[in-house]
Amino acid sequence: MFALFDDAGKFLAGRVMSEADSSMQIELDSGKRVKAKAANVLIKFAKPAPAELLAQAAAQAADIDVDLVWEVAPEEDFGFDELAREYFSASADAVQQAAMLMRLFETPHYFHRRGKGRFKKAPEDILKQALLAIERKKQLALQIEQWAQELAAGQCPAPIKQELYKILFKPDKNGAEYKAVVEAAKLSQRAPLDLLKDAGAIDSPYQFHYKRFLFEHFPKGPGFPPLEAPPIKDELPLAAVQAFSIDDSQTTEIDDALSVQGLGSGSVTYGVHIAAPSLAILPGTPVDNVARGRMSTVYMPGHKITMLPDEVVQAYTLIEGRDCPAVSLYVTFDEATLAVTATETRLERVPIVSNLRHDQLEGTITDATLSGEAPADYAFAPELAFAFRLAKHLKAQREVVRGKPENFNRPDYSFKLEGKADGAEPVGTEQVVIGTRQRGSALDLIVAEAMILANSTWGGWLAELGVPGIYRSQASLQPGIKVRMSTKPAPHAGMGVAQYTWATSPLRRYVDLVNQWQIVACAKNGRAAALAAPFKPKDAELFAVISNFDTAYSAYNGFQSSLERYWTMQYLQQQDITELDAAVMVNGLVRADTLPLVFKAIGADSLPRHAKVRVRVTGIDLLTLDVHASVIARLDEASPADQGEADAAEGEGEDEVLDNAGPLTLAIDVTDADAPAGDAPAA
Repeated sequence: MFALFDDAGKFLAGRVMSEADSSMQIELDSGKRVKAKAANVLIKFAKPAPAELLAQAAAQAADIDVDLVWEVAPEEDFGFDELAREYFSASADAVQQAAMLMRLFETPHYFHRRGKGRFKKAPEDILKQALLAIERKKQLALQIEQWAQELAAGQCPAPIKQELYKILFKPDKNGAEYKAVVEAAKLSQRAPLDLLKDAGAIDSPYQFHYKRFLFEHFPKGPGFPPLEAPPIKDELPLAAVQAFSIDDSQTTEIDDALSVQGLGSGSVTYGVHIAAPSLAILPGTPVDNVARGRMSTVYMPGHKITMLPDEVVQAYTLIEGRDCPAVSLYVTFDEATLAVTATETRLERVPIVSNLRHDQLEGTITDATLSGEAPADYAFAPELAFAFRLAKHLKAQREVVRGKPENFNRPDYSFKLEGKADGAEPVGTEQVVIGTRQRGSALDLIVAEAMILANSTWGGWLAELGVPGIYRSQASLQPGIKVRMSTKPAPHAGMGVAQYTWATSPLRRYVDLVNQWQIVACAKNGRAAALAAPFKPKDAELFAVISNFDTAYSAYNGFQSSLERYWTMQYLQQQDITELDAAVMVNGLVRADTLPLVFKAIGADSLPRHAKVRVRVTGIDLLTLDVHASVIARLDEASPADQGEADAAEGEGEDEVLDNAGPLTLAIDVTDADAPAGDAPAA
């Protein structure tokens, strides 16, 4: 005696060795003996042999017309054996019964299971929906196969190109486009990125990097909804100063300006004037919502995505020739000793006499002219000379607290894209000019120290009045101790100040706008400011701003670095530069001496840190931003210091940032879509 039984949805057959009321011992063709519950035994038969029965039944099941079976099946529950006798004949044998069982079991959209060997035919409307879904799956599978074939042949279907960045970085792994790319990568035995690039899915390396950034951080695009700049309704007094700003020529968001009063009187009042959008833009208003959504202006060579629309910026920017609303910090100094004798914050209109552009004046305004060692033939010469003297004094004071001098041993780099129209987005093939500007130049120092003075002073004032703000702090200068943001004042070891806020760029950074709201509340309400300020102590909104800003700002800085790397690599190609002098860093990385570029070089990992080498560039990939290079010569002499680690304090912190030297990371994985396309939901 043989038996066919259901083993967890799989049909097995074998010889019955023993039988009890509730179970059977059955020996399979393999010789293995299994215990089957009596309720799971569906057919008992004497012939043919179990293996033959299963083979013959499977062959006959494929020939059963399931539509006809559905038509003749009764409306109530039925057994497979009953339907076999209805379909084949009243004397349907074990093979035919098994064939019907298999056919019913494999067509659940036609027949619903109602227990072991029992079924009920699906209602007509349910069946039609199921058949339609199956057809859609079939057509989808054919579409995926067609797209995969096109990709493998070097052509990119339009739907895949449209979904390119989603496929690569935030894929829907059940999506047809994603499955087609994975299948094409398997067919062609190529990496997905190379496959898509050669198929024409990527317009250009530059567009790839730019559109990827927009996809991740500006999914609705970099444009703005219709917005109007709210007017400032406060009646503000006119300041009795002649203020000037110092910015780059490309700067349109002029946040800060300076003024100097009382030169030669023994007591000089130094004014730091910050644009005051907070007097018009209130928390929760449409303009604020846009600024909070972006958190900061995004900078990149030749282009930027502003935090606020230009028409809003122009309403509050400190443009020359206007009396501009500002939050002003006045610090009075003893002219001889530069000791602080008084500080005051005012809300006022400030006459902006001139917008100085440091890139146009750096050859004219120098340390020598500001120190009186050379003639000073430019506007605001006495005021700038005092500002420079004060800046050096403030810097020296901070360095005492800091415990060591600030080290500006590497230059800042500037990027100019020739041939690009003003305001237009780069296309990625412009001729790039990379310039250098040594950190700590005279005009830079003046502006930097003025902003540090304002940010640290206002941070202390907020704390004194019990008004929370957003602070930046650093516990120490030890390697690995990073700057953190919080709502409570704490020392900033890197700056050498007791507390430090960001409040001097409210047109460009959302944190500064938030802090300015708090400062304005202090200026208007004095000791009662804690009750009037928009944000109260332990306000959850402040913590949310910190978290969102930190995330966005890090992403924006990373994007800026990646595009600077892109343009530096373009520069290498445009100038046909194949060899570079560099300094060895860590993990086989080197830093170019005259370009903002860090990359791996074969042979560098065996050399000590800071060793001077010459490297040969053997390849550049603008899509992955990889530089392929090898060390060809050492330029300095080996010394005993090479045997140990170089002074960790030298070039402090520079190794924490590797300028995006790592490879491009994709979210697509050719192992992610091994399942057939039909596994996707039908509807």
